Order: sequence, then structure tokens, then C-alpha cells
Amino acid sequence: MTDQTEEKPDLVSEPEPEAVSVLDVPGTAPLSAPEPAPAPKDRRVLRATLRWTAAVLTFAVVGAGTAYGISGMERTDLPGLATKADGRWVYPTLTKAPLPSGKPGPLAKENKAGSHYADLRALVLPAPKGATEDKALRGTDGWLAAKDLLAEYGEKEDREELGDKLSDNGLRHIAARGWTTPDGTHTRIYLLQFDTAAVVDDLFGKDIAPYGSPGYELRDAATSVSDEHFPSAARIQDITASVYVESKPYGSEQTRHAYLSSGDVLALVVQSRKGAANPVPFQQTVTLQSQLLG
Repeated sequence: MTDQTEEKPDLVSEPEPEAVSVLDVPGTAPLSAPEPAPAPKDRRVLRATLRWTAAVLTFAVVGAGTAYGISGMERTDLPGLATKADGRWVYPTLTKAPLPSGKPGPLAKENKAGSHYADLRALVLPAPKGATEDKALRGTDGWLAAKDLLAEYGEKEDREELGDKLSDNGLRHIAARGWTTPDGTHTRIYLLQFDTAAVVDDLFGKDIAPYGSPGYELRDAATSVSDEHFPSAARIQDITASVYVESKPYGSEQTRHAYLSSGDVLALVVQSRKGAANPVPFQQTVTLQSQLLG
């Protein structure tokens, strides 16, 4: 994709002394209850079937060009941005990490490998205002061990299989961040960097984020299915994504998660909350993280 200097007004700043960035994303309709979850031995058969029966969800992002920054319109310039009770979070003003001199962005046409030359640790979305950060996810010197990512998955078989695939495909490192907001929503973001975009594309489509349902079940989220109500306003061009929501019955808390593919980076965004997970901050978080990776 050719970088563009014009930027999509997905991200906007508060016209106050302390600027913040928010996204106008609508809520989603409730999902109907799916069939009961199958026994563990039938999981992979179900996954294979679902991969061909649901539409893939994608995002879109506009490249930031030579400016390599995120800017936007004032809140009052876009419909609905003045609404305060829809669940959006207040994020700091976001600026993409600077590129080394002479290096292209990950989506630049001349960047055949889709390499992110900026420091991966600087591309993880920061916590919103009022959140308590999960310091354990910062790892050592900002790099997280693969075993900590794999702990997100519920079954030992899945953890072992996925761990082998990440290693076999040349996982370089993982940058992560997590936080909990006052309403109890727990967010975790993981950025996994490989050698090329081709490796990420292969892992994404064949193993990790296929059609219909995720390739590997998150812990306590065995009934996750494609979130077909994820709004078009939250989709970012040229960032491929599969978005999932835990369907009823989901017990004491609900989980939403998304996998993003951007060049040589595979990202996982997870949000869980006791009761039900609000779709609005999830959509907002996925979109902002997508923009930072674009």
C-alpha cells in the first residue's frame, strides 16, 4: 500500500489544556445464544466447519505518511462525540513511535517484508485515564516471555501446540500492556513480532484467527464466536482483523478479543468484565491499537 498523508479522523483530541484522544464508535446489538459448546474432543472439528461458514472481519487503516503521527478533529466536529455516557475511555494523545532515519512504515509499498522498524514496545496502546496498569505484563525491559502470553489460553494442549508454532515460525519478541478500569474491565494487549508479514499472514489465516471461531480458545471463553456486530466505524483499512465475542451462556464474566495482522506483527487484544463486557471501549481500544500499528 502506498503511504498517504491524509489521515482518517478516527482519533480525535479533547479541546482542553490536557488533550486526550477518543473514538466515536456505536454500540452493538446483543447476540443471540448459540448452540451449547461441544465436548473438547470435538472442538477442532467444529472449528474447521465454522471457518467456512462465517465471513471474515477486517479493519482498515490509512498510512500516516512522512508525518507518521495520529491527529484528528475536535470532538464536537463529529456526531455523537459529545455524548459522555456511552462507555468510551479517555486516552492520552497518541503519537506513533518515530521511524529510524530512511526506514519506511510497515505498510509502505517499498517495505516488502512489512517490517515495523519502530521500537515495538512504543507501539503498544497506553492505558486510558483512571486505569490501574498491570505491571506484570510489562515483562523484563518491556519484553514479555512467551509463557505469559500462552497463559491466556485455557487448554494445556492448545498452549503447547501454539507455543511450538510460535517458536517454529521465528517469534522474535512480545511487547504487552494490561490495565483495569474502575468499572472492572480488564484489558490485555500483546504484540508479537516475526521476521516477515508472510509469516504473520500464514499464522493468522490458517491457525490463530480463522473464520467463525478462534483457532485456540482463551481461558474461560470457550463459546467465543465471530462478532458480526462489530461496527464499520471501528474498522481500519489495511489492518486485517478477526473479532470475537463470548456468547451466552458465559458465566460470571464475558470476554471479547481480537487478532490483528499488520505487516510483521500479530496482535491480540483481550477485554473481560464481570457481568457483560461493554462493546464500546473494546471497539475503541481495537481501533486505536490498529492505528498505532499502521
